[in-house]
Amino acid sequence: MKLHYFLALLPLAFASCNNDSESYTNKPLAVRQPANFPAMTYDFTNNPVTEKGFELGRKLFYDGKLSSDGLVSCAFCHEQAGAFTHHGHTVSHGVDNREGTRNAPAVQNMAFLSSYMWDGVTTHLDLQPLIPLTSEIEMHGDLNAILAMMKGDAGYKKMFADAFPETGITTENMLKAMSQFMVMMISDQSKFDKYRRGEAGGTLTATEAQGFALFNQKCASCHATDLQTDGSFRNNGLPINPQINDVGRYKVTQNAADYYKFRVPSLRNIALTGPYMHDGRFGTLESVLNFYTNGVYDSPTLDPLLRHTDGTRGIPLTADEKTAIITFLNTLTDTEFTTNPSFSEQ
Repeated sequence: MKLHYFLALLPLAFASCNNDSESYTNKPLAVRQPANFPAMTYDFTNNPVTEKGFELGRKLFYDGKLSSDGLVSCAFCHEQAGAFTHHGHTVSHGVDNREGTRNAPAVQNMAFLSSYMWDGVTTHLDLQPLIPLTSEIEMHGDLNAILAMMKGDAGYKKMFADAFPETGITTENMLKAMSQFMVMMISDQSKFDKYRRGEAGGTLTATEAQGFALFNQKCASCHATDLQTDGSFRNNGLPINPQINDVGRYKVTQNAADYYKFRVPSLRNIALTGPYMHDGRFGTLESVLNFYTNGVYDSPTLDPLLRHTDGTRGIPLTADEKTAIITFLNTLTDTEFTTNPSFSEQ
């Protein structure tokens, strides 16, 4: 497995760990590039991953004090056991138990993506946390208040000084630290990964192999590469909820061709991340495949792959084919990722 090492461009900083003469080296961390993954998209030039930056990002990810009520953290809607989703919750919940309109997406393999959020409203990982941080429905945080809180906290003062010795506590450094944590959150140890890399533990059963073959025929046009997504925005034919009328990508581009298009999600750890779709309307993988077989709704922006020349829509699947595909999808579960203490609250 190839490793990419991203070294700090500035000299390594040395500082006192406490009030004594003990010193430390802020070590660069290796960011794993799985052999079966496409190249990373995140640009490390201005934000190389370091030990202290990663530790600061992890603390920020789990800290409810960044929200207006002091309780809702990033991890509130992104729980590790569910591949950092809000497993079991249809849509995200925020401060004062406010409910959003979209299902919390998984936080995994973020260094390989080129856009974030269901509608791709940002294309830079360093900016992505600003959206939930400042959303009135989610964390409703005030950046000035967050800075004041961190500057008044001895623990944060030390962690920022260790991670960013020349600039200390700033909003930019807070966001960089969060990115350093997230780019390390790589899920690549599933049975499927081991199969793809020819490693021990990667032998597929007959049903799993059948499901993989069917997946390649029926699903891989959108859920492409071993990331299980091509990163595109598509209208997959979900009937519109008139009470919300979430227009998806159109909200960002104001281009009529983008009505009801949403980013194709990765299917990694899919068995752990239900409910499914951008609004969490399906509780099971069986329901998802039943929808693609029988429930695709027609509209002007429906993806052409789901509209056929004979007038039918969707993906024809037999009951046995659905069973095989779901059996394959279970091989995408990476329990090393969902139990790794490095990504847990410390």
